Amino acid sequence: MHANDASMPGGAAGGAAVVAHPAWIRLVLPFLGLGAGLLVKGAAQWVISLPWAPFQGPLELLESLPEPGATIGAGVLGAVGGLVLVFLIDHDALTVEVRTDRVGLARRGRTHGHARQDVEGVFMDGRGLTGKRLVLLGGDGGELERLPCDLKEARVAEAFRVNGWPWLEADPYAGEFRRWVDGLPELPPAANALLRARREALEKDAEGDDADELRRELAGLGVVVRDEKERQYFRLLPGTGGTGGTGG
Repeated sequence: MHANDASMPGGAAGGAAVVAHPAWIRLVLPFLGLGAGLLVKGAAQWVISLPWAPFQGPLELLESLPEPGATIGAGVLGAVGGLVLVFLIDHDALTVEVRTDRVGLARRGRTHGHARQDVEGVFMDGRGLTGKRLVLLGGDGGELERLPCDLKEARVAEAFRVNGWPWLEADPYAGEFRRWVDGLPELPPAANALLRARREALEKDAEGDDADELRRELAGLGVVVRDEKERQYFRLLPGTGGTGGTGG
């Protein structure tokens, strides 16, 4: 899901720079849902008259209800749908709070914080509204964070830059990634098992907590992983290597 983001200026004299979805979206969506519900009610009879139109059963049920209950009910259902959409946006959206000495990343009720001294660089990876990831690189070249981010890249970059963080235009290690194939002997023994489990987690929920937790476990083994078109790609940190076998 995507909506324009709101930001607050920061910097050494201005406190934190915060980038998040704007508050007005929480107010607008229920009203849009209300309008959509009333629009559906108004067009229900016409839609029912079309032999090829979908959802004729629910629309016929709606039309059979007495007034004004039918109109009120349609409006209430639309507003509830808008509230559900607000909940989904709040649940999945990333909020970025950057200070000169620390960054906080909040998503799905969890907040991850990192000190400035532990971060080598920050960049946005991926394309499209649902494919972008905010990435924080550690001093060893590993990834401290790789989180879904549909905020405007320019505003996120500004929040980091104004607070003196190293914003990168691209992943400096992009050329080191290789596509994962089960059983690669150069991976640590446990890594193939974790990547298999992560593949299953991605099939269930590409942006879920299980896949992210497994990514963090792989990072502990010195394996950096990213996703592209439902495929996993990996790179190894210096000094990391397998001893043969598939692990598990």
